[in-house]
Amino acid sequence: MAATGSRAGKPRKSVWLTERPPPKRKTDQPAGLDLDKIVATTVRLLDADGLAKFSMRRLAAALGVTAMSVYWYVDTKDDLLELAIDAVAGEIELPAEDDPAKDWRDHLRHLAAEYRKVLVTHRWAPRLLGEYLNVGPHAIAFSNATLRIMRDSGLSPEQVSGALGSIFQFVYGFSTVEGLHEQRSQETGKTLDEQFDEVIGAVQDRPEFAETMEMSARTLELRQGIGVREMRERDFAFALDVQIAGIEAMRDRGRMP
Repeated sequence: MAATGSRAGKPRKSVWLTERPPPKRKTDQPAGLDLDKIVATTVRLLDADGLAKFSMRRLAAALGVTAMSVYWYVDTKDDLLELAIDAVAGEIELPAEDDPAKDWRDHLRHLAAEYRKVLVTHRWAPRLLGEYLNVGPHAIAFSNATLRIMRDSGLSPEQVSGALGSIFQFVYGFSTVEGLHEQRSQETGKTLDEQFDEVIGAVQDRPEFAETMEMSARTLELRQGIGVREMRERDFAFALDVQIAGIEAMRDRGRMP
């Protein structure tokens, strides 16, 4: 889950690159509180309420402790959000390194699907991936897995970075928009299909959309009886195949005399 940046435009040192001594138990510290529990609760609150409503005070209330008790384990809210990003990266199921049954294309499809699932499930994650340096243990494990897959693809070393970017930046963009559509559906109380039909109904008779509707007519015809989610799955699978075919084409072109 690679991206770099800083929150609110203020450069800061990554929590993973900062030495911090482990907290020492104090008599007034609540029992049962530890960093894992704090991070897990952070993820749960972010999933439920989003970034805008998250605060250290709300986190402390959910944990049943004071805010100062949380700061005993993390220095800043930014550090905590960075830890949360790596925690959800740990949900990505990595392919077995010694699996002889699948080739690199299958492994790549698997990782792309897993990455997509995490980004759609945790809709706050895409934004933070663009703001923090992702070098936590789970992010590095994911990165290493992608590099191993590309090593097996036959690409030259100088092509690997661009190939990975083409795949996972595509997944990032696709999943971010997908998550926003899901969020809008929840907020409006309308299904994705209802939202789609509402948009088509609003534009189909407007002259400025005539060319678009004409070119989309066959697609809309084929969509009859197919829900938005099923169409989205088809689009994702095809787009991913296009990316993989492009990687193969560039690899093979490099081999030509």
